Amino acid sequence: MARMTLEQIKAAQPKVDRAMIAATGEADIARHMREDGEDPAAALGTFIEELPPAHIRARIGMTQVEFARTLQIPVATLRNWEQGRVRIDPAARALFRILSRDPLNALKALEPHRKAG
Repeated sequence: MARMTLEQIKAAQPKVDRAMIAATGEADIARHMREDGEDPAAALGTFIEELPPAHIRARIGMTQVEFARTLQIPVATLRNWEQGRVRIDPAARALFRILSRDPLNALKALEPHRKAG
């Protein structure tokens, strides 16, 4: 892919047809949803708040290395999530919700099991 100068970018025509978007009505949206296999009459899903991992980690009082070790993930993965370079997968988002709601029990559950003996 060739690089463009700022002047070329400014001069380029947008790829989005804003007039077409403005002319799209509710009937069009419902038709598109049906074409995509969705039910336009279905209830909307619930909103799930996504707390940033850095915020959760700071509330718990852990460094990135400690938090990554506790979650048993590479510290690079945590850094990528915290800096927004990589989208957090659904399972990790669920874990972050649990950590934000009940950090003490979540951390206790994450501790490695010790065999008696």
